[in-house]
Amino acid sequence: MQEKQESQPKAAGSLGKTHPALKAFMCGSLSGTCSTLLFQPLDLVKTRLQTVQNNMHPGAPRVGMLAVFLNVIRTEKLLGLWKGVSPSFMRCIPGVGIYFSTFYSLKQHFFLDRAPRAGEAVLLGAGARCVAGLAMLPVTVIKTRFESGLYNYVSVFGALRSICVSEGPRALFSGLTATLLRDAPFSGIYVMFYSQAKRTLPQEVTSSTFAPLVNFGCGVLAGILASVATQPADVVKTHMQVSPNLYRNTSDALRFIYMEHGVSGFFRGAVPRSLRRTLMAAMAWTVYEQLMAQMGLKS
Repeated sequence: MQEKQESQPKAAGSLGKTHPALKAFMCGSLSGTCSTLLFQPLDLVKTRLQTVQNNMHPGAPRVGMLAVFLNVIRTEKLLGLWKGVSPSFMRCIPGVGIYFSTFYSLKQHFFLDRAPRAGEAVLLGAGARCVAGLAMLPVTVIKTRFESGLYNYVSVFGALRSICVSEGPRALFSGLTATLLRDAPFSGIYVMFYSQAKRTLPQEVTSSTFAPLVNFGCGVLAGILASVATQPADVVKTHMQVSPNLYRNTSDALRFIYMEHGVSGFFRGAVPRSLRRTLMAAMAWTVYEQLMAQMGLKS
């Protein structure tokens, strides 16, 4: 009994000695797991909306979000809405962890004694997202192809092997520019609006028992604004990753989308993406901040 009692403080002490950046990684990974599982169907519908029109004959009526949603259920059953969830987990669990640990490290290094200003918050969020986006891009490519329904991949590793053999490793980094143009501004804009919205609220509100609800509300507002601003880059990214052989570079994809679909083509899938990105980011930040507070760390 005495040995058991002595082992408990030792275990607690070892957890306490964990590096703060690693704690941020664990908090971010857990928040990414929860949000990915809940909102994967919206991501799948968004991807289908952005690619389905290219496979239809000229003059065909546009397909809406509800039609895609019902078609997936009818042809692939309810679980078809979670197609691509495996690569989503492989991307988001470590990806969100990398993002938050990088964000925490940068914030502690540059803004230890004060809160970042609006412009600094943009750079802080964008910098952390660039690191995570570049590290997880190969998994993002596989995830996008899984969701498109245009490839018959059986598993994530099978898809990885197939792409490397048939297209070369370079295909795993297709859409890099568009991805960074989408993710870096999204994260930068999100962090700016999120932090500024929280700063306008009284300290009594942000530190009360309603803090999780306040954080989520600020996250929803920031997510909507950031999603709309970065939607065109998301459409370009999807096109380049699903059909890399059609485009030599980002400019080709931009030109093709504009000529085929006009300006509205850059906002295909905006509704499901905005819903998913907004709710996912709001939940991820809410869970992250609560877990960091439980660990006694300032997020």
